[in-house]
Amino acid sequence: MFKTYRSLLANGVIGINERNVRYVNLLNPRRRLVTVDDKTVTKQLAKTAGIPTPELYGVIHDARDMKKLTEMIDHPDGFVVKPAHGSQGKGILVIDSPLKGGWRLANGRRIDLGAIQFQINNMLSGMYSLAGQPDKALIEYRVKFDDVFGNISFKGVPDIRVIVLKGIPVFAMVRLPTAASDGKANLHRGGVGVGVDIATGITQSAMQFDRFIDIHPDTSYTLEGVQTPYWDDILLMAARAYEMTGLGYVGVDIVLDRDKGPLLLELNARPGISIQIANRRGMRSVLERATALGDEKRDAPALVALAKELASEEGAPQKGESVIASPDASVHSEPHDIQP
Repeated sequence: MFKTYRSLLANGVIGINERNVRYVNLLNPRRRLVTVDDKTVTKQLAKTAGIPTPELYGVIHDARDMKKLTEMIDHPDGFVVKPAHGSQGKGILVIDSPLKGGWRLANGRRIDLGAIQFQINNMLSGMYSLAGQPDKALIEYRVKFDDVFGNISFKGVPDIRVIVLKGIPVFAMVRLPTAASDGKANLHRGGVGVGVDIATGITQSAMQFDRFIDIHPDTSYTLEGVQTPYWDDILLMAARAYEMTGLGYVGVDIVLDRDKGPLLLELNARPGISIQIANRRGMRSVLERATALGDEKRDAPALVALAKELASEEGAPQKGESVIASPDASVHSEPHDIQP
């Protein structure tokens, strides 16, 4: 175990404690956390900044707002219900289309109005909120995912996570839904994480349940070598999240809609670290080099240019290569740290 720990440190792998002390606590002022912890605030800030997000159909604050629910969900292309202060995809309902007397969920199951109301009441009670406090429920546009990831996804909508340090995108991965994750792009529930080269937007290595994989577990298609469309636009959106929120270390989650292009889904002030397994390399080197660039004010295109320059200098693992030698003993996304 000590040998593994030293090997991880030598290869630049950071753990939760290092992430918190050196980046989250230092660069994310507590007073600014509301900008990402409350999804309604995030949407408002994004709208002001001109960053596209899924359209908000309505917000349920309390039982009185339930009277407006049928109007809010009257959309033939489906809708999404999510807690405003939720995390890790907990409690979210993705409604695909209406059925006689109900609706079809993205996973193919049927749900009726009573079950939707019950789930919303759970959200209002705080069952899915970060601190267990009373919450509100958002009703929003259901993303129609871009077919570029169709062969390497199981139902659901893939998303793209970009780690941003002081406006510089430093690490990225595509998160893919699987049968194990019930069609959600959630690594904690068995989704697949695929590392993406910041310089090019091309997928590289992949992982599921913190173990390396090469093919999607359900479709058997190769995960490496897929070009992410709109890559420069995605990086620009990620870079602008810094100015939008005032948070120096943030995870930016973006989805690709087949009609609307890239949409900002949400932001995370405490992004997990399994992205290192997906990329088969540690983040410490690029984080330190990005930090060393100082606090000079730069616009989004300049920040993206810096990101690509850093990525090119860091280099990407060659096929079959990994600086993380043992995924079974390496990095856990939450809540553990790498310890001897």
